[in-house]
Amino acid sequence: MKKVIITGANGALGTAVTNKFISEGYTVIAAVGRTASVSELPVHDRLEVHAVDLTDENAAGDFVRDAISAHGRIDAALLLVGGYDYGDLASTSGELLRKQFSLNFESAYFVARPLWDHFTANHYGRLVFIGSRTAIVPAQARHSLAYALSKNLLFTFAEALNQSVKGANITATVVAPSTIDTEANRKLMPDADPSKWVAPSQLADILEFIVSDKGDPLRESVYKVYGNA
Repeated sequence: MKKVIITGANGALGTAVTNKFISEGYTVIAAVGRTASVSELPVHDRLEVHAVDLTDENAAGDFVRDAISAHGRIDAALLLVGGYDYGDLASTSGELLRKQFSLNFESAYFVARPLWDHFTANHYGRLVFIGSRTAIVPAQARHSLAYALSKNLLFTFAEALNQSVKGANITATVVAPSTIDTEANRKLMPDADPSKWVAPSQLADILEFIVSDKGDPLRESVYKVYGNA
């Protein structure tokens, strides 16, 4: 069975994705952001959990290289680390830009870069990023500018990666949800209707399909998962 890296594995989405992939028989190499998070995931013989700061290029590179060394081959990576911050143009400082770029783009880039070489050498690989509708729809982006800009980089990055291996069985995909139905989002938007949002379990099913053999014919760089929001 395939071996996958899942980053941000202890988040609301990450937990659902990790559980889905374990239930489907995958071996999961999970990354969480702090040592205390290691105990937040279930114990399973096909799950190993590593505490690593993926915004640190050296730490992220070591994590990928150690995973390859231990498992021989990594078939896919689901890069779920990210975070949201409000701010229009007037309130978006350079500090906020750097914080959001680090969290939403660099955390993915620093894992994808060494892993892409591994995929290329093996002539196979699936790389999946989590984007956002906010990064696609300008009317939404203006209220969370740093977040939208940082997520938007993932779309360009995925397309550039795909162009570099055109014709090969290697893909980079961005799954762009509208609003994910999490406890944090419900608290943030108490007047919204969460039944219109996308459930973490629904996204987990989609991500597993992309990575599975059933998803082999897929070649789109972006999949919009908006629900009814």
